[in-house]
Amino acid sequence: MVKRLLSASSSELLKMNGKELAQSIKASEGRTVLSENVVVQPAPDGLTMSEIAAAFGADLLLLNLFNVFDPQVCGLDVNDPDDTVKRLQELTGRPIGVNLEPVDSDAKMESTKFKLPEGRIATAKSMKKAEELGFSFVCFTGNPGSGVTNRMIVEAVKTAKANFSGMIIAGKMHGAGVDEPVADEESVKAMIDAGADVILTPAVGTVPGFISDELIKIVKLVHAHNGLVMSTIGTRQEGAGRDVIREIALKNKICGVDIQHIGDAGWGVVPPTETIFELSNAIRGLRHTIARMARSINR
Repeated sequence: MVKRLLSASSSELLKMNGKELAQSIKASEGRTVLSENVVVQPAPDGLTMSEIAAAFGADLLLLNLFNVFDPQVCGLDVNDPDDTVKRLQELTGRPIGVNLEPVDSDAKMESTKFKLPEGRIATAKSMKKAEELGFSFVCFTGNPGSGVTNRMIVEAVKTAKANFSGMIIAGKMHGAGVDEPVADEESVKAMIDAGADVILTPAVGTVPGFISDELIKIVKLVHAHNGLVMSTIGTRQEGAGRDVIREIALKNKICGVDIQHIGDAGWGVVPPTETIFELSNAIRGLRHTIARMARSINR
């Protein structure tokens, strides 16, 4: 048995393998916060976005726009680029994951499609490199205009089972420029069957038409197959202020999600006191929020 993530110290968190991390999250009963950090965005005073996110209560850190074949994080200096993830873990004391995008060359696009560098695309080669770099988890999803489809996310999960040992998160936060349902039971079931540990969905209140009833059905389906669900705020609403964050957090906790994700699109406009802190406080209260913020990474 592993310690619940809610109460785990850095030394305990960083020792967990993929299955142990998922069990630790499950044991925390919907009180896990994941912060997504754009690695090309500078933070104040020579810090990284990840350090700030950890300081304000994030349990898990997810790197976006990170190129596994050219490892760089703005604000982080290392002698060997291959030590980037290890060094960031040392500074934050948190499990760190990476977004890899399962691009579909045949995707039916409804907006402009962007070409991604090889190190951001979900392939066996990039997954093996993510393993070598020391990531605790991978997330198969799509940024706006990436052309990621649910079909290719399923294929990425299958590939990851043979090439990556950490926790696997799969799903879409929004359309990624593709004309298809963002989250539906059929796609979710396919991702579970392929081996995903965590199913990613939009948070209720972020994607038009994705309502609580739909999320509840997905949560029940995933939990029936021993998986976890992560709701995501990936539509720039992380910059909408604390009242919006609080409302989204409570709605999705009621629906039964295990992890709540928040992006960092609002940083520089809205401080993390109104985003990560507010989300954390809403879903687990001030005591646990302060405990995560104050617990030394040297414990």
